[in-house]
Amino acid sequence: MKLVIENLTKTYKNGVKAIDNLSIEIGTGMFGLLGPNGAGKSSLMRTIATLQSPDSGSITFGDINVLEDNMSLRKVLGYLPQSFGVYPKMSAEDLLDYFATLKGVAKKSDRKALVKEVLEITNLYDVRKKYVAGYSGGMKQRFGIAQLLLNNPKLIIVDEPTAGLDPAERVRFLNVLREVGTNCTVIFSTHIVEDVKELCNEMAILNGGKILKHTTPQEATLEIEGVIWTKTINRDDLEMEEKKFSILSSSYNQDNTLNIRVYSVEKPSREFVQAKPQLDDVYFMALQKDEPELV
Repeated sequence: MKLVIENLTKTYKNGVKAIDNLSIEIGTGMFGLLGPNGAGKSSLMRTIATLQSPDSGSITFGDINVLEDNMSLRKVLGYLPQSFGVYPKMSAEDLLDYFATLKGVAKKSDRKALVKEVLEITNLYDVRKKYVAGYSGGMKQRFGIAQLLLNNPKLIIVDEPTAGLDPAERVRFLNVLREVGTNCTVIFSTHIVEDVKELCNEMAILNGGKILKHTTPQEATLEIEGVIWTKTINRDDLEMEEKKFSILSSSYNQDNTLNIRVYSVEKPSREFVQAKPQLDDVYFMALQKDEPELV
């Protein structure tokens, strides 16, 4: 099933245009929506998830007209927001059983089998008797995936799911998401480039409520082959170098010098060496072209 968004616009009462005449098509598989904080990612996710209405535009998922038939989408939707609350003194097993009841699974044996299945998929079966409120951040996020799987969703939306997770929890969470995202449409919203590179077969860069680029991680880096350059500078020289070159990013070395990365069709100066393009370069180039002051 394909998600089709056409000419979607949303302006809040304070005058902020969160979604700006946005159009995009998203098919089956893992789709990464990449953008800085405040880019409009959560506004778009909430609109697709029928939690808020746009000012104009249309959204369809397969044969469902999302804006006119919210309930039909919600039956096939799994949604994991940036943060969610849980009941303080309920185990994962009991809470999932309760959610399954709310989702219409009436027969106790069916709920038991379903809860066991989603706990195993999310690697939480061994801690099923523990209170969810006492889970670590990564375990809570995996519980979030478990609850959204209860209705066998065809469209899954996860909003900034790895923010604040330690490296090991992040890897475990991404592995779970990779497993569940093979047969449905998963929209993965994040500001972490590495998440998109590791997980997604398709991606878009969003800023100011607009799609700046719609591509695949592989194609995006191939496009800038031969035009990314790097050199090492003293940290005190950064401001001077920024005036001379289009610097995409800089990173510290152990000796307190900086490696700078620059976009240029030709070698910028003799000190530069050609660098292998990275998805970060694509991301920073898109933001720089859209709003130079951000970079």
